[in-house]
Amino acid sequence: RIGLWVGQKTTPNTNEQSAESIHQAHGSKGYRAMRGSGSPSQLTNCPWCGTKINPGQHIKVESYAKGRCRTLTYCGDVLGNCPFTERQSSKEGIPAIVVDEEIYRRLPTLLIATVDKFAQMPWNGKVQMLFGQVEGYCERHGFVSPEMEDVRPESQHPRTRTGLPPAKVVLHSALRPPDLMIQDELHLISGPLGTMVGLYETAIDALCSREVTKPDGQKKTIRPKVVASTATVRRAEAQIKALFCRNGVEIFPCPGPDRRDSYFAITVPAKETPGRLYAGVAAQGRSPKVIFLRTYLALLGAAQKSFVANGGLTNPQNPADPYMTLTGYFNSLRELGGCRRIAEDEVASRLKDYGTRLRVGETTGLFARRDLKEVVELTSRISTAAVAKAKDRLAKGFLPKADCLDIALATNMISVGLDISRLGLMAVFGQPKTTAEYIQATSRVGREEGKPGLIITMLNVHKPRDRSHYERFEAWHASFYRSVEATSVTPFSPRALDRGLVEVAVALSRQGWPGMTKGPNAIRAMELRSNLSPVVDIFGHRVEQYATLDGKELQHRRDDVRGKVEDVLDDWAKISKQQKDSGASLRYQQYDDGTGPYLLRYPLDPDLERIESRAAQFKAHRSLRDVEPACNLRLVELNGSAIAPEEDQD
Repeated sequence: RIGLWVGQKTTPNTNEQSAESIHQAHGSKGYRAMRGSGSPSQLTNCPWCGTKINPGQHIKVESYAKGRCRTLTYCGDVLGNCPFTERQSSKEGIPAIVVDEEIYRRLPTLLIATVDKFAQMPWNGKVQMLFGQVEGYCERHGFVSPEMEDVRPESQHPRTRTGLPPAKVVLHSALRPPDLMIQDELHLISGPLGTMVGLYETAIDALCSREVTKPDGQKKTIRPKVVASTATVRRAEAQIKALFCRNGVEIFPCPGPDRRDSYFAITVPAKETPGRLYAGVAAQGRSPKVIFLRTYLALLGAAQKSFVANGGLTNPQNPADPYMTLTGYFNSLRELGGCRRIAEDEVASRLKDYGTRLRVGETTGLFARRDLKEVVELTSRISTAAVAKAKDRLAKGFLPKADCLDIALATNMISVGLDISRLGLMAVFGQPKTTAEYIQATSRVGREEGKPGLIITMLNVHKPRDRSHYERFEAWHASFYRSVEATSVTPFSPRALDRGLVEVAVALSRQGWPGMTKGPNAIRAMELRSNLSPVVDIFGHRVEQYATLDGKELQHRRDDVRGKVEDVLDDWAKISKQQKDSGASLRYQQYDDGTGPYLLRYPLDPDLERIESRAAQFKAHRSLRDVEPACNLRLVELNGSAIAPEEDQD
């Protein structure tokens, strides 16, 4: 099986959410909408035969009343020729799992996930199953862990009220943890996000490692193999060491004696096969919105002229088709929102008679009349289903009755994952913040041989950075891979430890020791405190592997981290003892079974100011991207008195 383990806004966490999402999409009466839940409809076509999948007909959600509690996706082939149709495949249809609840139970062979899901480790005990820590197998519901309340390793299934025969649960030894990790787009795991990922990798690496006994009787620790992929990176060895604590980095394919021929790829001169062409547009004394309007009119009108001249809709192999869809790239949602109104209003209205523009002495203009369809977005503010639909439309060429697109406006969402070979035209509004982002975004066009890409970069000469790029446009673009920025990942810096050490220590303790996994078992920290001592050693060893310091500095850094982890575990044990002595319980989070106090809180929880400092330190994020909080700037005089905002700052 293949699993998709991503955020709740993309895929459902439970089969109940999956069923409600399907009902909502098809307007079932009496349905109560659930905001913020994703959709199980992640496959638009059958990967085996290509038949379209209709979520309302071909996605079935089985409840406990039917026995398995599964979300099943079948092929939409009405003739039943495909082996994954409901008629031929009575078990589960297409072996793809998109619901978190099923991923923990079924443990797919290949799991596709985002690094944001690491933040679930301190909150959700079921994550331990992904590391092979299971204690039983249910013939009906899959693998079992202590956190699974509905399936326990007993002789009979407890849910006999369903009317189905009881399901047998057999004891099962632990499985091997994942032994291969593939990190795509390594250059994105940098900065604050990379720092938090590097800190969480302490727990991930420890949970994925296993000890084996060699023939000579000595024990050896086997760590998972890590394969990282990226096209734009500098100082990769330092970044990999900070993230994964690996010293031996091997580059594939290996650089050969000729940089233009690595055996796996050959650089073809642009004279033989045209590559991407970059052009810069800037105008002194004109606003960026005017440049945007004129550029879009020229590109869309000229593409239509060329399209008609090469046969129009009657030519299925029209060479102008890649340039009929204009992809717009923006650095922010604010800029995209303003330009979208211009595209929907002024660009659409002016293109209707833009073909009548003639220069002096011309009888035929450079542009043709064009009627624009809707303008779509590829941004984070639209749903995942809408993004998938827009990508499908981008791949469709301009043919009679084709549901194609004229304009697609996007942010850095398209920098990775948009592999549509048809696209050939892009307009970049303002120079992107980093060179790596610029290379990644503009490489979305011109990806197919015979369809060279054209990138128009609209620069604002009133911004020093844009002006610099415009003045050195040709020289900079001829060697912009030299300008790729080095990444910064500092998982054991003081501020990173302040923000993430507690949650990673709790995550490792909960996922690594079965007695601590279950929600109410947070109170067992005092009882199992001595068993959690290896957590301190894991952090100390990680610092030794990561740090580039020598002698006393390395020892000081290691002892500092070990001391902080010791304090976290000791405070946790004291909190659990207080609750146990008072006859109360202690859960990991507010939504665990039972009543009473809970250990983990959100960083912005207002109750943090009212509880003692020992308990207030147990904060955990739900997303690794919430690491750059806004801060207020307060100006003061040298004597410490505040400066009023209305005063003259000169």
